[in-house]
Amino acid sequence: MHRPALRWIVLTLAALAAVPVLLLALYTVVAPVSTLMLARWATGQPVVRIMTPIAAIDPQLIKAVIASEDTGFCRHHGVDWGELKEVIDDADGDAPRRGASTITMQVAKNLLLWPGRSYVRKALEIPLALVIDAVWSKRQILQTYLNIAEWGPAGEFGAEAGAQRAFGKSAANLSRSEAALLAVMLPNPHRRNAARPGPGLRRVAGTVSRRAAALPDLANCIRR
Repeated sequence: MHRPALRWIVLTLAALAAVPVLLLALYTVVAPVSTLMLARWATGQPVVRIMTPIAAIDPQLIKAVIASEDTGFCRHHGVDWGELKEVIDDADGDAPRRGASTITMQVAKNLLLWPGRSYVRKALEIPLALVIDAVWSKRQILQTYLNIAEWGPAGEFGAEAGAQRAFGKSAANLSRSEAALLAVMLPNPHRRNAARPGPGLRRVAGTVSRRAAALPDLANCIRR
């Protein structure tokens, strides 16, 4: 390969690698937006998001989300390698059958990648999650997640919009059961409705609520 071509490839790769870091720096001073939010704006669909600092979100919801999505959030460095290995071992076909995405990996996906499930996207999530964990605090990571996660079927993003849609109240003032119901919506907010939960959703929410109560140190890493 000619030296100019090699130099061009190296410079291109360096520029691509710098983009996530620059975006993460930008999102420390401006409200972060997900690629799904951008896609909805681009296609004229509504987006409802009320940016809310983590200090204004009920601690019960914070713990319920960690208990539901990533119990090792405060222990790992962006990737749960043990869980990821189980997913790879259980894989079938062109995409993994289940997730194993940590909260940090979901932040990487929501901010920098695309929806869906594939090995390519999962492979990109991993280094991006490691970078995010290295440059952001756990508090910043979780605050971002709680404000960009899709929390409703009609363009509701973030805990505040999700709580107001489901219960007509702020995310700062939730009961334990309401917090658990909101948390278990996250895997599929288009099919799971905290406002009208069926027996199955209530059962899952009960499990999450008990898990959060049994693990008091789940959110220690986000305290000031």
